[in-house]
Amino acid sequence: MDALGWDELDVLLINGDAYVDHPSFGAVLLGRWLIAHGFRVGIAAQPRWDTTEDIARMGRPRLFAGVSAGAVDSLLAHYTAFRKKRHDDAYTPGGRAGARPNRACIVYANLVRRAFPGVFVALGGIEASTRRATHYDFWTDALRRPLLLDAKADLLIYGMGERAVLELARRLDRGGDWRGIPGTAWVDRAGDGDDAARPRFMPEGWAERPRMTLPSHAEVLADPRALLRLTQDVERHVHRRDAWAVQPVEDRLLVLAPPAAILSTEEMDALYALPYRRTAHPSYTEPVPAEEMLRTSITGHRGCGGGCSFCSLALHQGRRLSSRSRASIVEEAARLAATARSRRGRGVAISDVGGPTANMWNGRCRLDGDARRLPDGSESGSACRRASCCYPSVCGKFETPQAPYVALLRAVAAVPGVSHVRVASGVRADMALREPEALAAYAEEFTGGQLKLAPEHCAPGVLAAMRKPPLDVFERFLGHFTRLSRFAGREQYVVPYLMSAFPGCTDDDMRELARWLGARHWAPQQTQCFIPTPGTMATAMFYSGCNEQGEPIHVARSDAERLRQHRILAPEFGRAPRHKDRPAGRKHGKS
Repeated sequence: MDALGWDELDVLLINGDAYVDHPSFGAVLLGRWLIAHGFRVGIAAQPRWDTTEDIARMGRPRLFAGVSAGAVDSLLAHYTAFRKKRHDDAYTPGGRAGARPNRACIVYANLVRRAFPGVFVALGGIEASTRRATHYDFWTDALRRPLLLDAKADLLIYGMGERAVLELARRLDRGGDWRGIPGTAWVDRAGDGDDAARPRFMPEGWAERPRMTLPSHAEVLADPRALLRLTQDVERHVHRRDAWAVQPVEDRLLVLAPPAAILSTEEMDALYALPYRRTAHPSYTEPVPAEEMLRTSITGHRGCGGGCSFCSLALHQGRRLSSRSRASIVEEAARLAATARSRRGRGVAISDVGGPTANMWNGRCRLDGDARRLPDGSESGSACRRASCCYPSVCGKFETPQAPYVALLRAVAAVPGVSHVRVASGVRADMALREPEALAAYAEEFTGGQLKLAPEHCAPGVLAAMRKPPLDVFERFLGHFTRLSRFAGREQYVVPYLMSAFPGCTDDDMRELARWLGARHWAPQQTQCFIPTPGTMATAMFYSGCNEQGEPIHVARSDAERLRQHRILAPEFGRAPRHKDRPAGRKHGKS
């Protein structure tokens, strides 16, 4: 701050991740974005929570403090699918667990209140986004109120926060009212009688826009199926884009402004061209594992049209895609190559050019052709009412051209100093099958021995509950991929992601999956037990015991049943290895 000539900060960001100056780290990206727009920003990364010293070191922020748990929900970072403590954290120096607290948004917000009484506090990030309304908390097996009420913060920013955080800083800087910013939520007192679903303070534009009343917190407590309706309504709110939404909670009202408009290609290019160092903070004496994983990856786009029922991206990044230009991505590859030559004297292998789903780059919905950005930073509504652009099949109006993406990958591979390019974030088989030339390129040019694909299961009922395409799509892709790999003389494999104990999945379904794997002589490597993360449709199905249509389904609810299903695919999971000469008095085991 002294070197920059700053006598105080405008904004302080408190974050549960280590400081890695890379655009994949949300607090860093927002910090760079705010600085580029003239605000002075500091970051307190993984501060201690038994003292205020770490967050008070740079002084009281003039405008607000922003709080985030980090790249993942803090409880998901700490506990496995069977509620066992994890022993590592990829976002911490040395990979050690325990550098962020449980329910980090609540703890950090309280810490800010202690350090700076009266300061404005805004929550953001994936933990805040997915917990913005009433939600089921798997780790305590209970429903919880919207996060704002427990964290006692002033505002919650949901989704990707560049527009909202910049508008918040500008409004607070000029003394304007902060309520009504697109992509935010706040708590107000509810009206009386017939006005119970109307806040006492009605922000600008309230009367001109449609409004959605979500099932109240009391309704969800009384009827588990109300969580299904709530989750569906929140999904619709995100995709509809032009409506206010309110949820009555006790004697108060959670108010959700319309979602913020996605960034344009020009804005995405500007955001990713900011001067990131792409390294961890020099004060760290141990490497941050996530830095190693992400150092040579390039974000090509955000958002995912898949709408899989277990994925938080539909709630956070949204289904509409925001893509960078080809020139911007190629320039970033050139910078990576130059950095690699200066540090190691050799070129760079690009591990990924992608996003949530790599081959959705530049995807768009034709129904959005008439969508326009409104003066308040939101967008006009969408005519689409589908829950997924890809289920039960890829929508004919969802354009995902594969040839331009292949041309992009080839352009990156042609950059001097780039040795090769891979697609680590995986592709969707149903989209790749649309264009045989692109499928051939994925198999012959951009797979490094293994290609990740996500059928998740093989049983038709389970795939339907996941909003996944039928298994024959995966099998057709597999046949083409195997043939093309052999033709190219390359030994490489498809690595399928698989899931056990999903809502609607029975032991017989898992045995069917085991037989399907056995017929191909496959030993699963990427198998996970379903974790009900806050806010998703799959979690609502887990809690309510019903599918999306409200019909009863089987749910493996106890840890014993979940473990039994998991062991059908991974028989040795959670069991201690057998040793003939095991030393007396010592326990051996693995989680």
